[in-house]
Amino acid sequence: MIYFEWPWLLAALPLPLLIRWLVPAKMLVEQAALKVPFLDDFSDAETRAVSQSQQWPLLLAVLAWLLLVIACTRPQWLGEPIEQAVSGRDLMLAVDLSGSMEEQDFVINKRAVDRLTAAKGVAGDFINRRVGDRVGLILFGTQAYLQTPLTFDRKTVMTLLNEAVIGLAGDNTAIGDAIGLAVKRLKNEQANSRVLVLMTDGANTAGEVSPLKAAELAAVNHLKIYTIGIGADEMIVRNFFGNRKINPSVDLDEKTLIKIAESTGGQYYRARNTDELNNIYMRLDELEPVKKDKQYFRPPSELYFWPLSLALGLAAVIALSKVRL
Repeated sequence: MIYFEWPWLLAALPLPLLIRWLVPAKMLVEQAALKVPFLDDFSDAETRAVSQSQQWPLLLAVLAWLLLVIACTRPQWLGEPIEQAVSGRDLMLAVDLSGSMEEQDFVINKRAVDRLTAAKGVAGDFINRRVGDRVGLILFGTQAYLQTPLTFDRKTVMTLLNEAVIGLAGDNTAIGDAIGLAVKRLKNEQANSRVLVLMTDGANTAGEVSPLKAAELAAVNHLKIYTIGIGADEMIVRNFFGNRKINPSVDLDEKTLIKIAESTGGQYYRARNTDELNNIYMRLDELEPVKKDKQYFRPPSELYFWPLSLALGLAAVIALSKVRL
């Protein structure tokens, strides 16, 4: 089917008539010094011939103007409807960027890396697998920021996640504010498709809203929260006196994370290493999609250049005729 992007421009069609009405043509009347009665017949015949010869440029000009206005309305040919791959899940990812995320207690390719680097690798693969989902990204530390709103552009979400650095949002941890921001961004979405995956390695130490209060607000708005506690249980530290075992996740508030998940119908997961973190995201991949109305897209093909080319061609013909005359 043919579709006009700017059909209101058709209102410009009577513009030449309006200009002619407002600015009348200048009448050139030449008075002959001597009138010869028997030459009137020749004058009438010549006038009729000239009048007929001037009609076709006028018709061409009218046609050229019509084609030019049609080109300005931006005609398009809409192709056959194409169904878009939409699973129906709206998923927000909240990632902790507090100072404790720089603890190097994860291993990738036999090399010790910090928690954020491990999270980026696994979460990036998770985002890449969410074909048909709308994915958003929240980064939080002392404050919570919406880095990416819900979008089908998974590549952009992955890029912005990879660009995140520790301390970007402050060194503390505002879990409650991150949940509150997710509620705000998801409250207008379909109720049974609101999902938040929150990953942190500590306890709430900043923010205006407590995590449990934010979880109550999330439950009221039907936001399901999956919490992930990240960090190893034990780590070997070498010092002057030898090797010593420590618990790098001593500050992880698992009780609060469990309550947040349970109060919203979600689940709490513990990631002590890269394999466990990857398995958690594999489980999250099994979330049942929410059915939505099918969405269709009709690919447009521009047609404006056809009437524009014809209009320019007619204008050229009129100009050449004037030169010849």
